[in-house]
Amino acid sequence: MERLPLFLDVQAQRCVVIGGGEVALRKATLLVRAGARLHVVAPELCDEMASLCEESDALLCRTEFHECCLQGATLAIAATDSLEVNTAVSLAARARGIPVNVVDQPELCTFIVPAIVDRSPIVVAISSGGASPILARSIKGLIDSLLPARVDRLAALLRELRDSIKAKIPRFEQRTRFWEKILEGDIPELVYSGKEQQARERIEEEARRPPRAKGEVYLVGAGPGDPELLTLKALRLMHKADVVLYDRLVSEAILLKLRPDADKVFVGKARADHAVPQEGINEMLVRLAREGKRVLRLKGGDPFIFGRGGEEIETLAAAGISFQVVPGITAASGCATYAGIPLTHRDYSQSVRFLTGHIREGGVPLNWELLVREQQTLAFYMGLSGLEVIARQLLEHSMDSSMPVAVIEQGTTREQKVCVASLEDIVTRVAAEGIQPPTLIIVGRVVALRDKLNWFG
Repeated sequence: MERLPLFLDVQAQRCVVIGGGEVALRKATLLVRAGARLHVVAPELCDEMASLCEESDALLCRTEFHECCLQGATLAIAATDSLEVNTAVSLAARARGIPVNVVDQPELCTFIVPAIVDRSPIVVAISSGGASPILARSIKGLIDSLLPARVDRLAALLRELRDSIKAKIPRFEQRTRFWEKILEGDIPELVYSGKEQQARERIEEEARRPPRAKGEVYLVGAGPGDPELLTLKALRLMHKADVVLYDRLVSEAILLKLRPDADKVFVGKARADHAVPQEGINEMLVRLAREGKRVLRLKGGDPFIFGRGGEEIETLAAAGISFQVVPGITAASGCATYAGIPLTHRDYSQSVRFLTGHIREGGVPLNWELLVREQQTLAFYMGLSGLEVIARQLLEHSMDSSMPVAVIEQGTTREQKVCVASLEDIVTRVAAEGIQPPTLIIVGRVVALRDKLNWFG
């Protein structure tokens, strides 16, 4: 994050705009809407700026900029077509510790004026850090179209009731649960349809009921790494959770999507290195839920494909703990797609097998006779350490030595690497390219299509 987003109270504060043209007018209008005492410095004004100054009772100085113009200012905005004047404003403001914005010159700014969606008291600000105001404006349009037209009335109602609800539900955790329950139900729709009094009565009725802290577990698939592959339901539950138990394969970009104040517990597993044994994870889920916590069990890929999710919900069901399961895009699907490899193709493969490549007792115990058949794709999870065994077994069971193989490291992320070679050469090639876990191994004729279909690059 290049800049810290803040909302500044400028009610009745002196805010100086240097410039009298159309660009300056837009900034001045924004300040007036925010309740600022406007001070405009410009030798010449456009007609609209002159009208705004008159209507808002602004202080107007029809002069060139001088440092004394910033005396007592809360912030300053320079919007002239002179680099010399804009630079002088920036230097003078910085010397006095006054936040300054110079339009279209981010290097001279200490703050950026964002694109704004105004549904006061709900205000959404979007900034590109000065990189592309047009992009920020485009995102503003998307958000503006998604926000309900009467969300301002909902916010105003919640503000009116805030103190009374706080008196009835003094504990912060219980009050947070209460408001979440209100916003997740049908009460917002009452406000959006104009039935505010009915919504008020419903909220007050809910507040009279004894608060209950009921624990629940959310078993959520985080997908293979790219945060844009998360489902909408996964994101919603990630924002609700009080405690998060996450795996090694959950990417840092996805962890940034979590509720900032949630407790995060790493329970990841690597080969021969389990931060917390599975039995310990099961026990933690039950214990935390019984304490009334909303517990997010965040797993890479899909919880039910080599994720031991079935074992965890068996434990929860036996303990009588309420739970939800949210599937995720499994590694085979996500990594293959981002590598430009279709798992099935009517000319090359009519089936796909998901397999674990873990070494056990020196081998990979699989039915190799079934795996060497043509017209199928093999996807090995967690198979890098067993790659030599896998390749040898497939060759010994008569798979074509020229069969193409792809080993995908950190698939779907910006660090993705794809190593492609024949079955007889893949072990040597992987070693030469320094491929590291986590990886997915794909064996099959479909790998040869990568040269045609690799859209990811």
